[in-house]
Amino acid sequence: MYGEPALPPDFVSLPYANPDAPAGGRIVFGESGSFDSLNPFILKGRAPWGQSGLTTETLLGRSYDEPFTLYGVLAESVDTDDARSYVEFTLRPEAKFSDGSPVTAEDVLWSFQTLGTVGHPRYLNSWTKIAKSEITGPRSIRFTFNTQDRELPLILGLRPVLKKAQWEGKDFTESTLEAPIGSGPYTIGKYETGRFISFVKNPDWWGKDLPFNRGRQNLNEVRYDYFGDAGVVFEAFKAGELTSYRETNAAKWDEQYNFPAVLSGDIVKSEIPHSRPSGIDGFVMNTRRPFFADWRVRQALILAFNFEQINTTITGGASPRIQSYFSNSILGMEPGKPAMGRELELLQPFAADLPPGTIEGYALPVAQDATNRKGIRAAKKLLEQAGWTTDDTGVLRNGDGKPFTFDILLTNGASEVITIANMYIEALKTLGINATLTTIDSAQMTERTNAYDFDMTHMIRNMSLSPGNEQTFYWGSAGVTEPGSRNLMGMNSPAAEAMIATLLNAKSQEDFVASVRALDRILTAGRYVIPFWFSKFSRIAHVKQLKYPGTLPVYGDWPGFQPDVWWYDPN
Repeated sequence: MYGEPALPPDFVSLPYANPDAPAGGRIVFGESGSFDSLNPFILKGRAPWGQSGLTTETLLGRSYDEPFTLYGVLAESVDTDDARSYVEFTLRPEAKFSDGSPVTAEDVLWSFQTLGTVGHPRYLNSWTKIAKSEITGPRSIRFTFNTQDRELPLILGLRPVLKKAQWEGKDFTESTLEAPIGSGPYTIGKYETGRFISFVKNPDWWGKDLPFNRGRQNLNEVRYDYFGDAGVVFEAFKAGELTSYRETNAAKWDEQYNFPAVLSGDIVKSEIPHSRPSGIDGFVMNTRRPFFADWRVRQALILAFNFEQINTTITGGASPRIQSYFSNSILGMEPGKPAMGRELELLQPFAADLPPGTIEGYALPVAQDATNRKGIRAAKKLLEQAGWTTDDTGVLRNGDGKPFTFDILLTNGASEVITIANMYIEALKTLGINATLTTIDSAQMTERTNAYDFDMTHMIRNMSLSPGNEQTFYWGSAGVTEPGSRNLMGMNSPAAEAMIATLLNAKSQEDFVASVRALDRILTAGRYVIPFWFSKFSRIAHVKQLKYPGTLPVYGDWPGFQPDVWWYDPN
């Protein structure tokens, strides 16, 4: 995205992969929930976790030891100009799908058009920025852009490539158990809908000898078993049914990993540090609901959330609170401090419409004690200013006499988040607010969040060191009404969209950092989410035979780190 790639043209492998890793073995993960589709590229249905990355490939691949640098995978070369007004990819002649047929420019063109027009809405934003698509040679395809967006060549390089011939005469938009044919290292083996799925290494994988792939995708089988809730997943791991388990609770990591397999050394506890932003994890308020439209109400609900008490109860107080969407990185705003320099310059044109604290400085409240009296008092004042008062029976009502009630929608089995919600519901009673809790299965959750049919729910958004077009999908105004976006809070902020446009076209690191920090201010001071906590390292418990390289990338344990560069050593 900026500067030069870190690796030379003749690199042997990615710096965090072990090119001498042995091939073989398997890994078994556990997931709560279910799946009912094998097409992960559309809005309908719920596909298995990991399918896209294991079975399909992209023109370019990302090095997680750099903020945003891509290297050739299906493409042997890429061409663009200084303005990045177009991009042209030339395919490797040896690139093949899992059925042995070649990957062609026609497949690339069809994949991009199909995903951009009838695929999942996450692909739409980039497709609308393409003015012209044309096959320019036997293995070459060129995309010319109608919008200035310096990230577009990289974004298109990360689009999955599917086989056109497979879908002739079929409706790509319908949920199906026919898996898209890809060119990736794995194909789908045995599966039972909602119970398990096995991904099996393709012995004829065309890309196994590419330098980019050396030391990657070493396992013969990657399997996902599905269970009713997270608690059952952990018990299955303890019973030896799973070979790896990711722990997100610091207190549980310290206190509950004393079962026999850990004590004997058959299970290893690995802590993997990272340098990526905290992202956001918490309860999101749907501002499409009138009672959440006022920032004063949202701030009152943030004040009522006693993070310190909840954190102590759930994690033993070991985990720091998320302070902003990009905290824990150079891209994060400074909590409580005013915008200055380039940040201020970018925000100033929108000052009149920004919530208080965006420019002046905003920081999350800190509860003084278990009763959170100071926070509750401040919340009551804000609610009164917003037109909500408590009647003689202690019920909070608006000027029309309607009580303040809302529902927290969560997934079945999300035991930790359900505990947090129940503690929060009790705290809200002191304000006269009647909050309820509804739990549904994962398929229903997907359907309802796609349609924005909720008051409050749990939201996680991971952030990278090179945010770009995905930010529009997360926060863009189109998502207020168009289903399937990640704009769960329903925010409509011209200021946020202007910051995204600036970061997409920044030619210097200074402008890029300033625009992201300004966006961070808009998101955080918008008071859309009640943040939880984050960890500066990942906790993975796994059988001792599963190994990972000693050299770790800047992103640490990114979503594909396991099983991407892990291997199985029977000794």
